[in-house]
Amino acid sequence: METWKESQLKQLTFAKGIEAAYPILLRFAENLGFNYCAIAVTSPQREVHLNALQINNYPKEWNIQYNKENYRNIDPVIAHCNHSVLPIVWEERVFTDAPELWQALKQNGLQHGWSQAFHDDTSGLCSIISLARTHCPISPLELYEHYGYLFFANRHLSDLYARTVPTPAKPSKPRLSSRELEIMKLSAMGKTAHDISRILSLSERTVNYHVQNVIEKFNVCNKISAVIAAARAGII
Repeated sequence: METWKESQLKQLTFAKGIEAAYPILLRFAENLGFNYCAIAVTSPQREVHLNALQINNYPKEWNIQYNKENYRNIDPVIAHCNHSVLPIVWEERVFTDAPELWQALKQNGLQHGWSQAFHDDTSGLCSIISLARTHCPISPLELYEHYGYLFFANRHLSDLYARTVPTPAKPSKPRLSSRELEIMKLSAMGKTAHDISRILSLSERTVNYHVQNVIEKFNVCNKISAVIAAARAGII
């Protein structure tokens, strides 16, 4: 039997855009026991950053204060979500380096909240859903029960927003010389620099020179990473 949560999330999938999806998500959040719901979409993985999208029902005064004080630049929740899909609960220890932001949250009745992100590798977008309430801390059980639902909603919202922005240009593949290709192919077979030097009648120093060139071209840290990057790019 379909639960009310599944029913409301199904309604979310029929929404044609973020603006239409938000009221459905807000209603879902309220049914979970939260007063506030926010959607933010950032672009940490894109070469050309987009203006961050923000839709929420936070108190008007809080939105004004957040923007006026440029809290986004010191917000540990945003920093966490830009690099992780794990949920983060708003609590004092999270704001150790931004105590003024924590105090401002408490003054606006927003200290009980949590955020969760979804990263879309194709579009380079990071979609963040935040839920908050004026009472009662978030329990681990509550987090566990709702994580999957918010992950689903986040993924859908990210897809909706991705349709409205230009597709990021795919980075061009590094061009390898014929010698670099030979060495990478042999390296992929598990051959050492010594082995390759004997096979290609080169000095080990020359082999290592070409390997280092490939490492720099792919902007990686070692030979194994270079081999993996070349394979993913379809070069070897």
